[in-house]
Amino acid sequence: MRKKRHEEHEEHVDESWLIPYADMLTLLLALFIVLFAASTVDVKKYEAITKSFEEVLNGGTGIMESEPSTMQPQEGSFVGLEEDPEEHKEEEKEEHEESEEELERDLNKLEKLKDRIDAYIGKQDLDAFLQTKLTEEGLLITIKEAALFQSGKANLTGDAKELAKEISSLLVTDPPRRITVTGHTDNRPIKTSQYQSNWHLSSERALNFMTELLKNKNLKPELYSFTGYGEYRPIDTNKTDAGRAKNRRVEVLILPYNVEN
Repeated sequence: MRKKRHEEHEEHVDESWLIPYADMLTLLLALFIVLFAASTVDVKKYEAITKSFEEVLNGGTGIMESEPSTMQPQEGSFVGLEEDPEEHKEEEKEEHEESEEELERDLNKLEKLKDRIDAYIGKQDLDAFLQTKLTEEGLLITIKEAALFQSGKANLTGDAKELAKEISSLLVTDPPRRITVTGHTDNRPIKTSQYQSNWHLSSERALNFMTELLKNKNLKPELYSFTGYGEYRPIDTNKTDAGRAKNRRVEVLILPYNVEN
């Protein structure tokens, strides 16, 4: 039996699919670069990236057809897309200057409010009992104990209620401001059935005065707070009667608009 001889043929693998596959990888690479750059966009660099991306989309060479190339990122950044530190500092400086100007305008408004309150104090001849002072924290109104309470008591007198009513009308502003009311005593200890310590006495005095202020329906209760400091924040000596009289007081602090309570 005669054997048939089969010719051997070389088999060639079809590699034509590699070209579109390589082009697809090129497009994906360009897409990821653009997405990364989108978070910190510089106008000139963005235009350059866009132009490069368009070249790829409009029939640029694929990986299999082009010469190898390398990307040269700028020092300290990813492909040179990081924000300019100097530009960032300039923006912070401008924001700080705007904040300072806003605070200055607000302090001028508080100065005018101080003038109104001082005019009321002078008209009512209350200089011996009320003082105002513009501080870094805001406009501070100090009211001596004698104008509000009997010694060792926290209930407002009849005259004190009228005084609170007048002061409340001066506290109406547009927009409303945050107000803190604080009570203070001298260092003489107190322990009665009603008040166990100066903490209790000073706190209840601050609360009662704030409550009287808020009878004015034009004020916003949510912007008010009170605190009792007892004898622990004196403004004068506790070794003399005059010094202790100054320390027994209620303070109303009117805060600037940019201060959170």
